[in-house]
Parts: sequence; C-alpha cells; structure tokens
Amino acid sequence: MDRDDRLWGYRAVGENRYREVIGFCYDDFRPGDVFEHRPGRTLGESDNLLMAGFSMNPSPLHIDAEYCAHTPWKRPLMSSLVTFSIVCGMSVRSTSGRALANLGWDKVRLTHPVFAGDTIYAESEILAKRLSETRPGAGIISCRTRGLLSTGEVFLTFERSFLVPTRGHETEDQAGY
Repeated sequence: MDRDDRLWGYRAVGENRYREVIGFCYDDFRPGDVFEHRPGRTLGESDNLLMAGFSMNPSPLHIDAEYCAHTPWKRPLMSSLVTFSIVCGMSVRSTSGRALANLGWDKVRLTHPVFAGDTIYAESEILAKRLSETRPGAGIISCRTRGLLSTGEVFLTFERSFLVPTRGHETEDQAGY
C-alpha cells in the first residue's frame, strides 16, 4: 500500500471491508522517520504492585510509601520495569508489529524519575535498516525509542533492533491477519 494512501494502516479484505494492519514491512521503513506513539498511558500504583509480583522485585523503593518518605523522592518511584515495558509496548504498533523476532535492546537509559499519576508517551526514530544476511525475505530495522512525560521531559531512552519480513514474505494471509 502506498504510504500516502487514504487508508494507510488498513488493508482491503473485501468490498467495503478493511482489516487493521499492525507494523510495517521492511520496505516501508525509512531511516529518519519518527513515529509518535498514541494513546499515552497514565500510570497507577497498581502498575508497581503488579510488576513487583510478576518480576519478584520486592524493592521497597516501588511498593512501600513509608520507606519512600525517607528517600530523596519522598514517594514510591515507578519501577523501571513498568516504564520500560509500557514504552516498548507503545512502540509495537508502528515499529515491530510484524516482527519475526526482537534481536536486542541497547543503550537503555533512565534519565528522570516517574511516579504514579504521571502520564507517559513515546516516540521512535528509525535509525537504520539492512537486509538480513542469514534470513532471505527479511530485514533488520534499528530504532531509538524515547519515553516522555506529558510535560515533554524525557525519562527513558533505548535502542532496539528487530527482524521484519520484506514485502511479499509477510505471514498475514496465512494467519488470517
């Protein structure tokens, strides 16, 4: 589908019937493209409690308000596992939605505290792309993703690479997508 098509983000599956498309093929990415990921997400105390249980991270820095009252922050910090997971997840629709595999995360930086009640957003810039040397019909995309508070302050950055199919090698038809 042409990048400027009226229904970019959808594909026709019948007369007057369209299916949402998540992510892009290798051919669609251009270094320098920036995707602003929406909707944002307002974080709650329960996000910290759930992640503490899922990850077995008992740090009082995230779950004990009395303990945190004696820290420089005076209140619980959002776990970096929460913010990293949500920001990475926010980026999937417009970056790795068609990924065959995630290949790695690099240069993860936590640059500003985040608290319950904060609303966060994300954006990703495509840094590079190249055809895979070992997987015919696929290419490797590299991007930099930033987590931003609603105030515009950056609180998280990371780089990521993932493998996506080239046009003509997608799996959507076989999977009913």
